[in-house]
Amino acid sequence: MLIDAHCHLDDAQFANELDEVIRRAADAGVSAIITAGVDVESSRAAVKLAEKYEIVFAAVGIQPEHAAAFSATAFSEIRALAREPKVVAIGEIGLDFHYADGAPRAAQERNFAAHLDLAAELGKPVVIHDRDAHRELMEILARRNGAPRGILHCFSGDLAMAHAAIELGYLISFAGPVTFQNARALQEIARQAPLEKIVIETDAPYLAPHPLRGKRNEPANVARIAAKIAELKNLPLAVVQQTVRSNSIACFGF
Repeated sequence: MLIDAHCHLDDAQFANELDEVIRRAADAGVSAIITAGVDVESSRAAVKLAEKYEIVFAAVGIQPEHAAAFSATAFSEIRALAREPKVVAIGEIGLDFHYADGAPRAAQERNFAAHLDLAAELGKPVVIHDRDAHRELMEILARRNGAPRGILHCFSGDLAMAHAAIELGYLISFAGPVTFQNARALQEIARQAPLEKIVIETDAPYLAPHPLRGKRNEPANVARIAAKIAELKNLPLAVVQQTVRSNSIACFGF
């Protein structure tokens, strides 16, 4: 049985066949799916989906690209949603410096800090988004000495960053890119990272794994991520499946 540690089931690409998507995931051995919000509206949707589907759980938060919309009112709603029974994490949150016209860095850092404080207050893990902000993000986490714990979703840093994050108590989450044929650096990180510090995700509907790259992704494909990790580590697939599942359970407290 597998757990998809991060996806976006509220995306419009799933609108007309979500029941089938959930069924295919269950048929592929997926026992739990965490669907994450990126703003207030999608966080509301994540909670509703978790209420509707037994195997779906929610993460709620304001993603860095939406940090300019952060307000006391918006954060108050995130705080209320975070207390819902099937909300298992705060996220996705973090820093994203990729787009020059994105939210100002200062706004992103305030948004990130507020969500980290909320997670610590509620005793929930965090789901962290990091794009072209490795140094700044790790400095923030290091100042907090790794509290609260959680995952670095769709990990895109280098091996040194992976080791530093693990030292702080975070888990490294691998998604479709680890299966890409040109992803040698990321695959080397997957080889070297302790299996007990790894979780897997799809980030569906994005980042479909090889050989589905470029197509719409869905939670059933988390099985392909597990298979790639097993290949890279030269371990039996069953060992990888069981271990990464246990890691997710320990992190999110299902």
